Amino acid sequence: MLRSAALLGRSLLRNAIPYKNIMHTEATMSTTTATAATERVDCVVIGAGVVGIAVARELALRGREVLVIESASTFGTGSSSRNSEVVHAGIYYPPNSLKAVFCVRGRELLYKYCSEHEVPYKQLGKLIVAARSSEIPKLDQLMHLGTENGIEGLRMLEGSEAARLEPELQCEKAIMSPASGIVDTHSLMLSLVGEAENHRAIISYNNAVIGGCLEGNQIYLHITESKNIENLNVKPPLNPELILNPKLVVNSAGLSALALAKRFVGLNRGNIPSAYYARGCYFALTNAKVPPFKHLIYPIPGDGGLGVHVTLDLNGQVKFGPDVEWIDGVDDISSFLNRFDYSVCATRAEQFYPEIRKYYPNLKDGSLEPGYSGIRPKLSGPKQSPADFVIQGDDAHGIPGLVNLFGIESPGLTSALAIAEHIAGRFS
Repeated sequence: MLRSAALLGRSLLRNAIPYKNIMHTEATMSTTTATAATERVDCVVIGAGVVGIAVARELALRGREVLVIESASTFGTGSSSRNSEVVHAGIYYPPNSLKAVFCVRGRELLYKYCSEHEVPYKQLGKLIVAARSSEIPKLDQLMHLGTENGIEGLRMLEGSEAARLEPELQCEKAIMSPASGIVDTHSLMLSLVGEAENHRAIISYNNAVIGGCLEGNQIYLHITESKNIENLNVKPPLNPELILNPKLVVNSAGLSALALAKRFVGLNRGNIPSAYYARGCYFALTNAKVPPFKHLIYPIPGDGGLGVHVTLDLNGQVKFGPDVEWIDGVDDISSFLNRFDYSVCATRAEQFYPEIRKYYPNLKDGSLEPGYSGIRPKLSGPKQSPADFVIQGDDAHGIPGLVNLFGIESPGLTSALAIAEHIAGRFS
């Protein structure tokens, strides 16, 4: 099995060797119109973001033979590299929700992993602030949620106490969360990739799963080189260059997970939730000789996000964001190839200044410059209650061996190792 998977990953997908050279090929599936080899493999993880890599590593550590298929040229090019890099404590989420459970467990695993593998991180602590007295009831609700979720060390501070910790901060009250922190996401993913590959996992870049079919208890994934995805929606339909027949499939495709699931023939569309996308922009603080804050500073959460907050990177650079901009009309090709508009318009800073000055009144005009943006794969839209993670196995859709990960937005980074632990323990 491993020899077969290795031949697939290293030879065919990376070097585009003619299909006749693959060992153990079978007859082409009847659902395709062009000749394509079929290869039996053990586990396929679709997507090499931080969650996909974590899942691949955990499966490999448990002795499974793992092939990761990533449409980009390297790992972590989507949401995993376009976020706040914050390690969340687990305060914001309903008790017993997947977000709450995986965030709390994931934070513990993440700090431990970083310490043992020399991945840079800092447990800075976070202040969640009520800038006005009218926000205090919402702050009290967050304190209750955090306590229910078992977050240790939470303290409610008066505005004067918060100001002693952060002299530039203006607020009525604040929650101190000492468990929150930041992590070097790229170093984390690089470490996870290295460990997965050391345990014989294979990552195949520049190749994409474009769909598949579910027949009986068998899953067949349709694979092509990423450059061919431009023809995904043309007629006649794009045929796969290769078909994989795995025992376990983890759809961890992030921004394209829902679009991909719709291309699995035999999967009930009723099991696929609606997709929403929200762009979030970040602005960097310039002309500050000394960072104005030592902790992460978060306002009361708003519609679709946690508010324009203060984040520090490991070099002390301060950035503000993200905001929330709902985007429509995302087609399959854009999501498959990560062709979102990641530009940050400088004039958008005009919306940032008043939000930031609610808690940082000394922010000077002209001190914000465009940073970067990210897209969040959401399962709830504007003015809707935030949706939980969806980890969908055969108990939901009836397909043995297929696990769909939907809506893995924040706190996905913090939760990654816990999600991986859950999937490896339950489905492998």
